[in-house]
Amino acid sequence: MTVNYHTHTVRCRHASGTEREYIETAISRGITTLGFSDHSPYIFDGVYYSSFRMRPEELKDYYETLAALRDEYNDRIDIKIGLEAEYYPNYFEEFLKLIKPFDIDYLILGQHFLENEIEGEYSSKPTSDPDRMTAYISQVIKGMETGLFTYVAHPDVITFTGDLAIYRHEAARICSAARELDIPLEINMLGLRDSRFYPYKEFWRVAAQSGCRIVMGCDAHEPASVAEPENVRQTRAFAKELGITLDEDPIVLRKPGNLI
Repeated sequence: MTVNYHTHTVRCRHASGTEREYIETAISRGITTLGFSDHSPYIFDGVYYSSFRMRPEELKDYYETLAALRDEYNDRIDIKIGLEAEYYPNYFEEFLKLIKPFDIDYLILGQHFLENEIEGEYSSKPTSDPDRMTAYISQVIKGMETGLFTYVAHPDVITFTGDLAIYRHEAARICSAARELDIPLEINMLGLRDSRFYPYKEFWRVAAQSGCRIVMGCDAHEPASVAEPENVRQTRAFAKELGITLDEDPIVLRKPGNLI
C-alpha cells in the first residue's frame, strides 16, 4: 500500500496521536502519499453540534498544522489536506462557504447520518425498511453528483436487515453512479480490522460486477493503523475472495476550491 487518503486527527474527538506520528508511521510503511481527511466541521441551526467532528474554529489550525508539516516533509512524503464530510442538503452550501478560504485538496464523502443529521437517523442504525435503504443510497448519489467529492468512504455503512434482493438493487444504484461519475468506492480497512458489519460482502459482490473503481482506505484513527501490514493483507484477501481488482492508480483529487 503506497497511498492512503483516509486519515483522522484528534480534533474529531475519537482519534489519538499527533499528525507527525501518523506521517512518520506512514513513511516507515512505504506510504508515498498520505492524505488527512478528518471529520469536517458543519454549522447547524441552533445549539446542536455533533460530537464526532472538529468544530469550525478548529479548521484554521487543522489546515495550518498540516500545511507546515507538508512543507517540512516535502522531500520524504506527499501530504494532502482533505476533509471527510456528509452531504446534508440544507447545510451543504454553508459548509462550502466555511471551507472556501482554505486550500483543501479533496473531500471524502462519508454519509454518517441521513437527511440533515439533526432530524435524521444514524446511517448504520439497523433497519429493514426499504424506504430508508433507498433514502440512504439516494442521498449518497446526490452527494456524488455535486462533483465535489473525490471518493466515497464505507458506502456500505448502512445496516439493512430486509430483503436481500432490495439491498442488491440499491447497491447496484450506487455502484452504477460511481462508475458513471468516475468516483471510486472505498473498502474500509478500519471496518475489517475491528470486525465491524462493514465491509459487507453482499455490497462488494455487487460492486465487483459493476465496473466501478474500488480502492482501500485505512480510516486511521491512530498512527498504528496507517497501512498496518496485517490489515493491508486482510483487505487484499477480502478483495481477492470477492473477485475485486483494487485500483492502484493514483486518484484524481477533486479540489473543491476549483469547483465551488
